[in-house]
Amino acid sequence: MKTEDYKRRGILRLPGSCRRKPNEWIRAAVTITVSIVFGFFIGVSFPDISPPKLKLVPSIDTYLGDKNSGRSTQTILNAISVSRDNVSTKAQKLGNPSQIFVSTNPRGAERLPPDIVAAESDFYPRRLYGRPSEDLIFKPQYLVTFTVGYNQKDNIDQAVRKFSDNFTILLFHYDGRTTEWDEFEWSKRAIHISVLKQTKWWYAKRFLHPDIVAPYDFIFIWDEDLGVEHFDAEEYIKLVKKHKLEISQPGLDLKSKGLAWHMTRRQEDVEVHKFVEIMAPVFSREAWRCVWYLIQNDLVHGWGLDFALQKCVQPANEKIGVVDAQWIVHQGVPSLGNQGNEDDGKAKWKGVRKRSQKEWKMFRDRLSKAEEDYYKSIGVENRVPKANWVNKNKTK
Repeated sequence: MKTEDYKRRGILRLPGSCRRKPNEWIRAAVTITVSIVFGFFIGVSFPDISPPKLKLVPSIDTYLGDKNSGRSTQTILNAISVSRDNVSTKAQKLGNPSQIFVSTNPRGAERLPPDIVAAESDFYPRRLYGRPSEDLIFKPQYLVTFTVGYNQKDNIDQAVRKFSDNFTILLFHYDGRTTEWDEFEWSKRAIHISVLKQTKWWYAKRFLHPDIVAPYDFIFIWDEDLGVEHFDAEEYIKLVKKHKLEISQPGLDLKSKGLAWHMTRRQEDVEVHKFVEIMAPVFSREAWRCVWYLIQNDLVHGWGLDFALQKCVQPANEKIGVVDAQWIVHQGVPSLGNQGNEDDGKAKWKGVRKRSQKEWKMFRDRLSKAEEDYYKSIGVENRVPKANWVNKNKTK
């Protein structure tokens, strides 16, 4: 084959054909220089993280396989989430690979290794001896709380007997009398918390933090003056699950006294209808995590909460309801109301009622302002419609 044929087919290149034009060499030199400068700045902007700073995390199977380890779901998630993105900027600047800082840990625990963080607790009593993994033969799935005075002991005894061993029983004592309850065998297994003259919402805010009650699927927060002759706790749970209710309460018998809302009265021809009051509420674990933050620390009576519960579940008209097939009777015993003070010769309960009414307005105003401030902060005006706050006093 002749030289011309090789050149035509691109197989042979003569030395003179490989020469570049001067402007091409200049363009290549500029490109290389810019690349070097850009790479330098990238290296300065993102400090090197040496291998010792990266913590290798055990497989999730290690945790899930050990059912008796006592590790919470939150602990597992904390462990999985460890990555070099969680290493603190401060630690990077100091160049100290031994300093721990995990931003996904609970607030205040950032300096702990995730595997040791115990973010949740419970009300399960434990032994003082033996192996911790063998302490709990059985774990109740549900929690029921009653705010009680000793004068209502017989009524509470009847109520507690409606709840199986699948419920942890927690009594909040507003009269300071606790040891007397040991006349009931179940009381020796119950949890007792005593603070004088406090309401169930005061107790709930301080002792029922979502991370404390996290093991329970449903949390009952009940009054002491409820008749439970027609109530079965296990059947109630079945209906709540069937209708996928996140916030609920049993229907109230027509004989009930002091009903704030007639919508909570039992309807005889249905299993469930929609609405819930704060007299005998039942919350799912997920709903309670929101409701707990809604409860104001200084407003102890909880008036107005029932109108705000819808903010914690969506769609509210499907997930909040009254279970009519399981009903109770509100006996209207003014026991806690009589814990107030006599002012100007007025009955004790009147002072309690006056405080409740004030709290109703305070809560309404706080919630409305909080919503308005939020929408203004994101540049949205007039987003909050006027709430239909019913005058609670006129419904009684």
